[in-house]
Amino acid sequence: MEKATFAAGCFWGIEAEFSSINGVKETTVGYIGGNTVNPTYEEVCSHSTGHAEAVEILFDPNIVSYDDLLDVFWQIHDPTTLNMQGLDVGSQYRSVIFYHSEEQREKATESKKKTENMGIYKNPIVTEIIPAETFYRAEEYHQKYYEKKGTRGC
Repeated sequence: MEKATFAAGCFWGIEAEFSSINGVKETTVGYIGGNTVNPTYEEVCSHSTGHAEAVEILFDPNIVSYDDLLDVFWQIHDPTTLNMQGLDVGSQYRSVIFYHSEEQREKATESKKKTENMGIYKNPIVTEIIPAETFYRAEEYHQKYYEKKGTRGC
């Protein structure tokens, strides 16, 4: 198993997209990239912790590749909007690829360049590519939120 971590707006939607992929064995929503230990949802939403809402993915690389996950990442959000996705506004909704190895960093960088060169977006891509730090699991009511609520949309 390998691990991938992405931030691309509200973590409920990100989790729903990635959890449906064959080869993804587990998804966990949480907080990463900030300066507070064990932040709560309320703290993250207050913009005082620096964390992003993210999904941590455990996947079987024999079934789905990291490159495939990167392709999904680019498709499920707008990587040109700084600190927002749709109606969700705040630094916790920023676009970030948190890499877990040098190989992931290289693949993420190549994938970003490829996406930029495709000319899909009229504005520049603002997605950060940074090393994964401590990932803090979000409160239980956030895990598999759409499955629990039977609804979509943040």
